[in-house]
Amino acid sequence: MSTLDSVLADEDFAEDRRGLNPHERISCRYHRRWAHECVSSPLHVIPVTGHRWCRGCESPLSVAVDDLMGVVVLTCPRCGETPDNPATQQIVRTCRASFQASHGTELVNAA
Repeated sequence: MSTLDSVLADEDFAEDRRGLNPHERISCRYHRRWAHECVSSPLHVIPVTGHRWCRGCESPLSVAVDDLMGVVVLTCPRCGETPDNPATQQIVRTCRASFQASHGTELVNAA
């Protein structure tokens, strides 16, 4: 099981020195938490890249996180859709990795 402090330190270093894409982190540099624990923060809405953003509605996506099952669902509160784009897929992928690292187990829904 990875400890949050060690993952934060490793990812901070990798982002600063090795070019790690900040969107691929499983820990949050700003909140100092696992990515799945703070993905719903308004600070993680980035309209330019489409992260947590519905371009059609010009609206932030709502986030539902089920820590027990390891599931994160992003939905537009206006149209009810989940954007099928690389940014949304990346959020789901990194949150799943964050769940795994925080629990040190395989997820039930990992497919």
